[in-house]
Amino acid sequence: MDAGGGGTALVDWTEKREAMLGKTSEPSLLPDIKLPVLPQALIEFSQLADDPYCEIQKLAAIVESDTGLTCQLLRAVNASVNGLRHKISSAHHAIATLGIRRTKLQLIEVALQNALPAKQLKLINLATFWNANLERAIFAKHIARLLKADEQLAFSAALLCDFLLPVLTNDRDEHYLGFMEQSSDNLSDLCPFEQQTFGLDHAETAARVMFEWGFPDDLVCCVMLHHHGLSMLADPDCGQSAAAAVALASLAPDPLRQSSDGTEQLQNLSNIWNSFDLEQFAGVVFKEYQPQARDSSNYIPLRDHVRKLSEPVAV
Repeated sequence: MDAGGGGTALVDWTEKREAMLGKTSEPSLLPDIKLPVLPQALIEFSQLADDPYCEIQKLAAIVESDTGLTCQLLRAVNASVNGLRHKISSAHHAIATLGIRRTKLQLIEVALQNALPAKQLKLINLATFWNANLERAIFAKHIARLLKADEQLAFSAALLCDFLLPVLTNDRDEHYLGFMEQSSDNLSDLCPFEQQTFGLDHAETAARVMFEWGFPDDLVCCVMLHHHGLSMLADPDCGQSAAAAVALASLAPDPLRQSSDGTEQLQNLSNIWNSFDLEQFAGVVFKEYQPQARDSSNYIPLRDHVRKLSEPVAV
C-alpha cells in the first residue's frame, strides 16, 4: 500500500458538511451545558473572511480591536513562521504573511485553547489533556504530509477536535467516570459509549457547535469525522484529505482511552503502508512535541506506547 501517492485531495467541504449536519445550524444541542465563550472579534473576523473581496486592512482592524487576541496571534505566528529577518509585529503583517485562511485557523486555535476551563476539572488533568491534543495535532500534520493534504488544516482540526470534552466530562462526570472505570477485558470506545448514553457523541456535538459559530466547513468536517479511524483512508471523497489524517491521528492513545485498540490499528497500518513506519513516525512526532509539552508526569507519549507494543510478550 502507498496511500500517499494520489496528490492533494479536492473535497467539496460545504457539500460534505451539508450531508452530515444539514444546511442550517441548529440551536445548541446541550442547552444545560455552558459552552466556551469566544471573543467577538473572532466571530466578526470569521464572517468577514468569508467575503472573497474583504480587505486585509479591515480584517486587521477587527483583530486589533481585541488586544488579547492580537498578542496571541502575533505570538503564534512568530513561533510558527521561520526564516523571517524581522519579527511580525502587527495583525496586518501577520495576515499578509499567513494568508486569510491560515490566519482564521490560527485565531480559532488560540481562541478555543483559551476558552478551556481554567479551574481544576473533575476527570481531566489539563496539562495531560493539552499534551495529548498537541501530540495528536503534530501526528496529523505529518500524516497529512504523507497524503499530500492540507497540513495546517490537519494540525488545527486535530488540536481542537476534543475541545468540548473538558466541559462534557465535568458536567456529566458520573457517566464519563463509568466509562473510564471499564475493566480491561470489557473495553469499549468513547464514541459508541456516548451515543448509547447521550444519543450523540462529542465529535458530532463539537462539529455542530463549531458550525453554529460559523467556523469553516473543512474544519467542521474534520472534527465531525475524527473518530472514523482507518476507514477514512478508503473514503472516496476524504481518503487523501486532512480529515483522513486527523482520523488516523485520533487512533493514538490518550488519557480518556477513546480508542481502545488504536495503537494496534496504527501498527497494522504500518505493516501494509510502505511510507508509514509507526515506530519511526512516533519518534519524529515526539522530537517535535517534547519542547512544547507541558509538565505532566501522567502523560505517556505515543513513542512509549509504540515501544511497549513492540516488546516481546512474557510467557
